[in-house]
Amino acid sequence: MIQTTSREPRSLSSDILVYFAAETGKKTPDCADPDIRKILRVPWKNGDFSGKEGQVFLIYPSMAAGLHKKDIRAGRILLVGLGKPEKLDSARREQLRLAAGTAARKGIDLKAKEMVVVLPDSVDLPSRQMAECVTEGLILGNYRFDKYKTKSEDEDGTGAVERFILHPGSHGESAVRKGMTRGRHAALAACTTRDMANEPGNGWTPERFALYGNRLAREYGLRCQVLDKQEMEKLGMGGILAVNQGSATPPRLVILEYRTRKKNPTLMLVGKGLTFDSGGVSLKPASGMEEMKYDMCGGAAVMAAMEAIAQEKPAGINVVALVPATDNMPSGTATKPGDIITHYNGKTSEIINTDAEGRLILADALAYGVEKFRPDGVVDLATLTGAVIIGLGHHHTGLLANNDQLAGQLLRAGELAGEPLWRLPLGREYRKQLKSEVADLKNTGGRPAGTITAACYLEEFVGEVPWAHLDIAGTAWNFTEKSYIPKGPSGIGTRTIINLVLHWKNLGQPGGGKD
Repeated sequence: MIQTTSREPRSLSSDILVYFAAETGKKTPDCADPDIRKILRVPWKNGDFSGKEGQVFLIYPSMAAGLHKKDIRAGRILLVGLGKPEKLDSARREQLRLAAGTAARKGIDLKAKEMVVVLPDSVDLPSRQMAECVTEGLILGNYRFDKYKTKSEDEDGTGAVERFILHPGSHGESAVRKGMTRGRHAALAACTTRDMANEPGNGWTPERFALYGNRLAREYGLRCQVLDKQEMEKLGMGGILAVNQGSATPPRLVILEYRTRKKNPTLMLVGKGLTFDSGGVSLKPASGMEEMKYDMCGGAAVMAAMEAIAQEKPAGINVVALVPATDNMPSGTATKPGDIITHYNGKTSEIINTDAEGRLILADALAYGVEKFRPDGVVDLATLTGAVIIGLGHHHTGLLANNDQLAGQLLRAGELAGEPLWRLPLGREYRKQLKSEVADLKNTGGRPAGTITAACYLEEFVGEVPWAHLDIAGTAWNFTEKSYIPKGPSGIGTRTIINLVLHWKNLGQPGGGKD
């Protein structure tokens, strides 16, 4: 899908040759090719192209004065605006992703099969990071999910670009190649997350999570264990079993392990794998319920991130991922409001609302994982509450944590990925809303501070271990639309977790939580 080349860009046969152009204010947009920059003087003076973010300008070499068709073998030259120079590294990274995503989308519109993309000179970033971000933008912007569409013979559809060729421009080829490889791993992992989320509830089931985990174990030498319903019953995982109680599809708890050395810290990831959420007996409204196939985006992000981690092979960290997977259906055997269940760690919970099910399956996975693997840090991802959408919209993921250093590392990882997080508070005053008269706690604290009380519920199952919770309900789908993020599932969280692992600093040490 993407590769690098050191050959002269003009000598490469392709459908489109892409240059990025930066906005300079009162000067012609800054472009890596001086001949192209000269040609841009006319459209710049006429106000047709200034290099603003999202702008594109198309040149046909055979029609442009100053260019000879024999000199440029590409059918078209595409100029993509970068915008004005950014002050922060994270903003520069996002600038490159957006421009690359714009290039990919334009390539799709023009039905290009192959595009040569030249890295710019005008963005102040290390060559490796520049190649990483451009690669991410190209692959993520090129994403399509048409698995279930039937195309007629006369349909004039637009497919994805088949191949990108990344040219280093003035940058070192070795650094560019390394950056491209990392960007490809991260972007393809996010695309895998999108694929899983786009699958219908009858297509992506708990068993599919198990099959995917086993495939990763075979391909990358990971350890995979899958707990079935009988094993969960023996272990007393009352939360997962309660949610699954009304379903005809058995649950799974998929556990993947990436191991380096015993003395290295262990990071535990937990992803909500609710493959379809009807709400159970507390049935959701029919309108929009089809979107509840996306309720497994946390589990998808964790599993896809593990593939990229296995490819990158970070040396100083062990990573364990757990995905509790089930659907939540109403039936004569389903859990009812008022029922009391017992979680893996012995805590009892009064079920107030069967649609507050995500915390039930996460609680068992968290308690079991903390006891079994004794991690140094825990991060869970879940499309957990509608309340986070009310609070943060579709622009930031909600972050709640019992450890400042872990929260800091996650905030930085989100910045690097272009997936912003916003930290919300935790405290005893919120925990009071979960007080039950008949059990240790109840599974919902009502409408006030719904995102926070949901996290308070999960906090009951991690003990003193540094832990953070990412509520991706507002960002896992219909996230702020960008050139490289389409409508529907965004793949959010995947690249944040990858960045967290690759830039991990041991908690409790000076500098932990900073990059």
